[in-house]
Amino acid sequence: MTAQNPPHDAAPTGTSAATAPALDPAPTRILLADDHALVRGGVRLILDAEPDLTVVAEAADGAEAVTLARSPDIDLAVLDISMPLRTGLQAARELSRLRPELRILILTMYDNEQYFFEALKAGASGYVLKSVADRDLVEACRAAVRDEPFICPGAEKALIRTYLDRAEQGRPLPDRAVTEREEEILKLVAEGHSSKEIGDLLVISPKTVERHRANLLQKLGMRDRLELTRYAIRVGLIEP
Repeated sequence: MTAQNPPHDAAPTGTSAATAPALDPAPTRILLADDHALVRGGVRLILDAEPDLTVVAEAADGAEAVTLARSPDIDLAVLDISMPLRTGLQAARELSRLRPELRILILTMYDNEQYFFEALKAGASGYVLKSVADRDLVEACRAAVRDEPFICPGAEKALIRTYLDRAEQGRPLPDRAVTEREEEILKLVAEGHSSKEIGDLLVISPKTVERHRANLLQKLGMRDRLELTRYAIRVGLIEP
């Protein structure tokens, strides 16, 4: 007896490609940089609770953050502003040059228009206050991945009002008082590093460090390391 072929319109026995369940996209891989372990732990709990976000690396200072975030295994860097060796803004500027495709968020306790505009100029996608991180950080991360800017809702109106006021009065956005290199030197001087140590960290000579320090003193109208340190605290380069 000859077996009969099934009719052409018979239903297939397997699952077709069209009806196969879609695979969930891989979660966004995050580097979290903050010099306070307790803060990192709390922020990590917030992020790791989301299925589309995962913290894969942590850094305790800005220099370590730059080293770790150079890896292609990092999709998003969340950087605190006030960290040893490099601030979050300094790290963001360097990473924007090294890895333009990397998404960056600034996480800070400072509700300050100067920092906000510096963060945007440094290449950050958003600026999140630590005081509302439990509310805003997850959405800020997702916005960054979509390549969309994020501003904390509470800060948005004040920042826009400030911008419009400056425009109406014909005033430019606030300028930086010092260059990027001078800012690096200033931070390390305020942290107590010697000229030789600073030279080793930045791969420049101690004489070059001394020249930058002398320029800083003259430009800022200051006399010694103590006054430079007070200035660094005031502008948020180091914590008191």
